[in-house]
Amino acid sequence: MTNKQRIDLIERYVREHKYADLHTLATNFAGSLSTVRRALDVLAGRGVVRRHHGGASLVETDALAQEYDFLARNQRQADEKFAIASLVAAQVQPGMTVILDGGSTTYAIARLLAEKSLQVITNSLPIASLFSEVGSVDTVVTGGSIYRRLGVLLGPLCEQYFDQAHADLAILSGTGITENGVWNHNALTVAAQRKMIAAADRTIFALDNSKFGRKALGLTTAFAPRFTIVTDVRPAPAVVKAIEAAGSKLTLASRTPAPR
Repeated sequence: MTNKQRIDLIERYVREHKYADLHTLATNFAGSLSTVRRALDVLAGRGVVRRHHGGASLVETDALAQEYDFLARNQRQADEKFAIASLVAAQVQPGMTVILDGGSTTYAIARLLAEKSLQVITNSLPIASLFSEVGSVDTVVTGGSIYRRLGVLLGPLCEQYFDQAHADLAILSGTGITENGVWNHNALTVAAQRKMIAAADRTIFALDNSKFGRKALGLTTAFAPRFTIVTDVRPAPAVVKAIEAAGSKLTLASRTPAPR
């Protein structure tokens, strides 16, 4: 395959799927990660794609950029998110049933789970798309109405699914963490996450240090014994005390530069 042919195929793929990560493109088009990066740089120079950490999205309209806003957010705290994702992914064993929500850190975790033999339940369309293209994950997608900015399914149908589901582990994101617990900015997200927590034997919250001290619209949950909080920096003493008092576990990830 010539370089031009590969660039043309990658362009066609991104136009069809709207976004793609480096590993998916490298697998589909028989190139190394560095070759794929150079191809995306060419397409970005033409104004076809917008480069993000670990991939690219199609340049169309502002509406599209808002619809997949998680891609832009995925660029923030990239090294911290990669360190957290690596630590969380190491706790997921083959054969598990795992719930993944639609956060940008959760997406980073999903990329590291793609080659494991798992059953994943998700309300995230980007995560479902990732697993449909690579890896050996058996993926179940909930029902619900699409929340366009994040590409997630929310609402009564999503919540009803988890009333009938069981998982070994839920891996969830959040907008903020305080001594009160974990917060999120959207009432429908809060409702869905509460159902995910109830459906799982235990829950990991993956939260980088930018979430410290932040409150949002709704308190998803107070801390509980079945919870593990994975972050990259030790939180404020009041938060650590609240985590320990509730019987939750706090785990710190050492920062490792994310692959570029």
